[in-house]
Parts: sequence; C-alpha cells; structure tokens
Amino acid sequence: MIFGRAVLAVVITGCALSACASGDRSATSSTVTTPPAVTTSPGTVGVATSTAPVSGTPSTRGTGATAAPSWLGRRVLPRAGGRYARARQTPPELRVRQIITVDELPPPVDDRFHGSVDAVPPDVLARSTWSAACPVAAADLRYLRVSFWGFDARTHTGELLVHRRVAADVVTAFHRLFDARFPIERMRITTVAERDAEPTGDGNTTGAFVCRPAVGSTRWSEHASGTALDINPFQNPYVKGDLVLPELASAYTRRDRVRPGMIRAGGPVVAAFRALGWTWGGDYRSCRDYMHFSPSGR
Repeated sequence: MIFGRAVLAVVITGCALSACASGDRSATSSTVTTPPAVTTSPGTVGVATSTAPVSGTPSTRGTGATAAPSWLGRRVLPRAGGRYARARQTPPELRVRQIITVDELPPPVDDRFHGSVDAVPPDVLARSTWSAACPVAAADLRYLRVSFWGFDARTHTGELLVHRRVAADVVTAFHRLFDARFPIERMRITTVAERDAEPTGDGNTTGAFVCRPAVGSTRWSEHASGTALDINPFQNPYVKGDLVLPELASAYTRRDRVRPGMIRAGGPVVAAFRALGWTWGGDYRSCRDYMHFSPSGR
C-alpha cells in the first residue's frame, strides 16, 4: 500500500479474519462461463487482451474523482486492546470515496484490457511479504499485471501475486471488471512494512497474496497461499458486530446507499467471480466480508 501505515484495508482484513466465514457460505457457485481469450507470448505464461477498445477520451471532468486528502494514511488510530482500532465515523471527504489513482506502474498504452501472468521476478518477491516460512512456495506464485479503470475514468495498470492455480481465473475476472468499467482505486503488492504498520483505518488497496495467519487461529489465511482477493476494501469493508475494517469505513456498512466502487449482489464483480466458481464474503452469515473473494469459500 502506498500509505505506509494504512495497511488495514489491504489484503489483511479479508485474509486475517476470514476464519469467521469458513464453511459459512449462503451462496452456491454457478457454472463456469467462457472466459476472454488468453494467448501466450515469449517469456510470458499468458496474456489476455480485449478484442475492442473502449471509446472516448479519458477525463476526470464530471467523474467526481478527487485527489487524496493530505492526511490519508498518516493518522494512526489507537488499538482497542488487539490488532485493530475501534470503528470510527467516516470523515466527510471519504463518505463518497472516489480518489484519483496515482500511477505506480506504466498505464496501458490504449483503452484495451491487458493482462499478463509471469513467474515472479526476484525484485518483486523481495518487496512482498513472502518468506520461506509461508505456506506457499515462491515457485508456485505468479506475478499478474492487469488493466483497470480508476475512479478518474482513466485506465491504469495494477499488480498482484496469486497462486499459479488461480492465475488464469484472476485475469479473466479482472477482464470482466474492466469491460464493466468497475472502478478500482489502487492495486499493488503488499510489503512487510505495510503489513506490520499501525492502523490508520483508511487504506484502499486491492490485493491478493499476503503472508499472514488468520487472527485468533493457528492456521494460515487464504491470502497467505495467494488464493484470495480483496477488492476496494474501503468501499467494501469487513463487518462483524462492532468491528469494522477498515476502521474509518463505517459509512460503507450501509449497503443500501450505493456508491461507486461498491460490490453488490447481482453486480458485475460478484457475477465475474461467481461465474468462475468463487465465493463472495458478502454472502457469509456470521460476518460480512464485502471485499473478499476466494475459490474455497474461506
């Protein structure tokens, strides 16, 4: 995550707390539908490209997108007797959160979808949370780069680490999200510093692999194997009783007030993953993990 202390909304939330949802699904998976074409190229495991460009010139005018507040990721919240802080009122600037994406990777050269699957480069592995103690071998991880639409109505490039078994599924799903123009704020690989940072309750990084056990459990999370995803955590928080993660996302616990970037039953994000046999955490009964998707249901 770009904001060093705003780690809570990256993949930690779904992965660390998904134990509450293990074996607790209220939705069933549907039949896999035909995915976008994936072709191979030299030195690349697979590359997916959309067949037609999206028309129109990208512009932030009229989108409602704004620059990030200067305090974002900088205000540390006191912990409430554990790893997390207590839920707080959402700041006015974030009640309809549509932050302009700052490009950290080269953006797409056009408005087509581009998705690649590669072996993990050594420098990428080094800046991730992977170590020999993790439940997945480095050789079983894949480095994905996929196009996405930002809240600024521009196309950007995101990166993910996932298990090789789900790499093609993930590219297919993000291709469908791209075609639906579903907005994403940021998509980056979590670092150790970000994973271990003090909570600020305002992070919003879409991510997959993070090497961490589930809170209150001796088992690893699904994210620690690279087999789960969290998308727009701030717009799609984890909710269980009084616990809300990210802690400043309380305004988004009201799911009847639809705002950009929210994942909803019957919407394009749930449809994209359910078509691949994945489960959505928004369907869990004992908690609601609106950001979270996994093929295992955990």
